[in-house]
Amino acid sequence: MNTTNEQTIAIIVAYDRNRAIGHQGDMPWRLSEDLKRFKRITMGHPVVMGRKTFESLPNGALPGRRNIVVTNNPAFVAEGASKASSPENALALCQDAAKVFVIGGGHLYRSFLEKAHLLYITQIEHDYPADTWFPEFEESHYEVVENEYHSGNEKFPYPYRFITLKKKC
Repeated sequence: MNTTNEQTIAIIVAYDRNRAIGHQGDMPWRLSEDLKRFKRITMGHPVVMGRKTFESLPNGALPGRRNIVVTNNPAFVAEGASKASSPENALALCQDAAKVFVIGGGHLYRSFLEKAHLLYITQIEHDYPADTWFPEFEESHYEVVENEYHSGNEKFPYPYRFITLKKKC
């Protein structure tokens, strides 16, 4: 958490060894442990996402969280979600929340990366085909507060890590 009263901005992302996060409008993998972690961490908090991320959600708006979709398209209808025309407007819509999660996609991650206080990363030890990537960032600006290794198994054959990074003051 921050040492000031400002809102905590957290990014939650899963990526492969090349920082791939998406392929043809979807995630390139299905890792149930990652989805469970995502739900546990984001539940009860506002989630900010881009239009393509919202459209990729299999059941629409995520329950138990305020969904905010950033889009430049005034005609876009985000059923069960609020719309914002910019990242700043998205934050203004949830100014009463102590913590806000940015959940994708690539453009929003780039917009929020400098402002993010926490990064919740699932890092998959495999290379997937992709057309969307998480931006490079200076890892030395963060301290590791979680680094949990998981080996592959019959459900998911590749090793992965749950990593939480906190921005250094």
